[in-house]
Amino acid sequence: MKRTSLWIEGTTRTGKTTTLIQEFCYWVDDKHQDKTASSVESVTQNLASSVLVFSANDDNRRDLADRLSLAVNGSYPIHCKTPIGWMRDEIKLFWPLLFEELSLKAQFPLLLRPETEQFLATQLWRCHRTDEGNSDLDQFLGTLTGNSEFRFVRQTLDLLQLAGASGVMVEHIPYILEQGLGEGGYILEQFNNLEMMGTAIGKLRGDLILEWQQWCLNRGLLTYGLIYTLYWRYLLPNSQYQGHLLSRYQGIFADDVDDYPAITKDLFQLFLYHDRFGVFTYNPDGQVRLGLNADPQYLYHLSSHCQETILSNYPRIQSDYGELIVQLATNPLAVESLPDCFTSIQTISRAELLRKTANSIVETIKNKQLNPEDVAIIAPGLDEIARYTLIEILSAAHIPIQPLNEQRPLISFPLVKALLTLLGFIYPGLGRLFSGDDIAQMLTVLSYNSTQNKAAIDPVRAGLIADSCYEFQRENCQFFPIETYPRWDRIGHEATEAYNHLVNWIKETQNQVQEDKNASPMKVLDKAIKKLIEVNYQLSYQQLSALRELTETTQHFWEIDRRLRQYDANPKLLKETLIQFIQLLRRGTITANPRPLYYLGKKPSYVTLATIFQYRSLRQSHSWQFWLDISSNLWEKGGASVLFCAPLFLREWSGRCLTPDDEIEADQARLERILRDLLGRVKDKVILCHSDLSVKGTEQTGPLLTLVNGSQEIE
Repeated sequence: MKRTSLWIEGTTRTGKTTTLIQEFCYWVDDKHQDKTASSVESVTQNLASSVLVFSANDDNRRDLADRLSLAVNGSYPIHCKTPIGWMRDEIKLFWPLLFEELSLKAQFPLLLRPETEQFLATQLWRCHRTDEGNSDLDQFLGTLTGNSEFRFVRQTLDLLQLAGASGVMVEHIPYILEQGLGEGGYILEQFNNLEMMGTAIGKLRGDLILEWQQWCLNRGLLTYGLIYTLYWRYLLPNSQYQGHLLSRYQGIFADDVDDYPAITKDLFQLFLYHDRFGVFTYNPDGQVRLGLNADPQYLYHLSSHCQETILSNYPRIQSDYGELIVQLATNPLAVESLPDCFTSIQTISRAELLRKTANSIVETIKNKQLNPEDVAIIAPGLDEIARYTLIEILSAAHIPIQPLNEQRPLISFPLVKALLTLLGFIYPGLGRLFSGDDIAQMLTVLSYNSTQNKAAIDPVRAGLIADSCYEFQRENCQFFPIETYPRWDRIGHEATEAYNHLVNWIKETQNQVQEDKNASPMKVLDKAIKKLIEVNYQLSYQQLSALRELTETTQHFWEIDRRLRQYDANPKLLKETLIQFIQLLRRGTITANPRPLYYLGKKPSYVTLATIFQYRSLRQSHSWQFWLDISSNLWEKGGASVLFCAPLFLREWSGRCLTPDDEIEADQARLERILRDLLGRVKDKVILCHSDLSVKGTEQTGPLLTLVNGSQEIE
């Protein structure tokens, strides 16, 4: 019997995903009980055609895939993807269809990481020259340096991603910028540049994007923006691809479609128009990725093709006090006392607030009112001071705390920095990149001994050796014998042995590199990790993640470099490539992203520390929530979660110029969604954490200050 596609709508924690899983189980049961199959073989063939399952992000994807597999006891294949992950895999799988249509060279595509994309685009556009007569634009590009250049390049690349996700042709980007930003406007204010019209800057951005897109396609390189563009513009409309798609999947289950890009609606409609079964969940208070390629209003139109189910079993606090909290937050003149489930911590300075908040959590857990897994600290933005203070105080009290998606720059890990310094001794021409302090740190880090729990060359001896036994000569940097130091006998036997061992290893590796012209830095780093680090360190999970990210980044960089050398008339020297690689790491844009841990049985208990965006994306709930910096203006600002010009690429955009009123209205709507969403994820209590002064020492008068005034302060 043919089943009607379902649209499941409800606010936070009303059971949307649970209902989707139930529908999946019903659908699987129908397939297993198909009475029309004439044989076991035909039933097996029928089951081989799977369903496509989507989730909003990678964390949710893993959780949903596990829950679906458990629900059907592993009796049906689960193909669960995020939208961008799905499109990336499809582009690679059906690449031959694309290079035929676009007349590209037949080569396997390589995906550029965002930091590599930024690096290569910056290099390409530095060489960009406009047509004669546009000297102002040429001068504008020449004035961009440092942060202004980084911001201009990142925003321009984001425009390609926004256009691809919304199904807008790249050629239309200048027109959209002209209509949406008007003459002059926001762009010129950002860069404080020449007195030029905004239309000229918009056209410049469009030209740069087209140049970048063609440059990547000619070399078989993919970016996230290109993946979106290639999928909606070329692959999805291809009749041959559509035939393969419909033969592979019998149905589609998509969770949290309010966080999906607009072009996924075209994919979903293809299934629905060909009588495939679909189940979609939608949260009007979600829309976490609105401003980051998502178009929830456009995806909502899918509901007209489905049977709608509205869930209304709201969580208690959201149901009882949600509208009251929103009313107080949006009306600065409102005065009303909050119920007992809302209390506050109030201080004058922010430093005192961080200590008082952390101590309150420690006391609550020590008194066994709560377990660590029941507590979440949520902030509009987490600076390093707040992160360090909260982690240190809770850790000192032996209470585990885990920041969500903590991304430390690779260069901040001493092991990584030491390995990069080591490359300066193996390959000629790199010594000038490193200082004496870098050399001393390398000596200390690479002489560590886990059995003695200390470095054989302590920082003082390492500094003496770096001053006396290290020298940069022309293209090479080298170590001299320890006897070069006049009082070498004071270095000590243990430090001398460790120094000689490292110097001998460097000389041996130098000879191997000279003999093997194909010895890439990847091989050298791999050898150094095995011979100098793994044997001497009991590596923590964070250190292992950093080393893994370093090796993956190195492999990726050289894989891209080999591809580019095929098209470069003047091949770059290895020295130049290594310098670029080291400088890229030093900028701090490459971070260690640990793989998520899987646990058998119960997960470990820890306090969750997250920004608003991270916490909402995780889609979990806690008994107590601590809302940090509650009176900060950042609560109503999108910040990094809203890309440059994102409102202009929504399908519902009217085509008129954006105004400050539009931004105020968007901020207001976002704040209301945040409040309703967070209240839907708390079970018992919300603690509002307020300090009169911000981290910069300025008075805090954000829109949620009215909540503090109406709450009872914790003594």
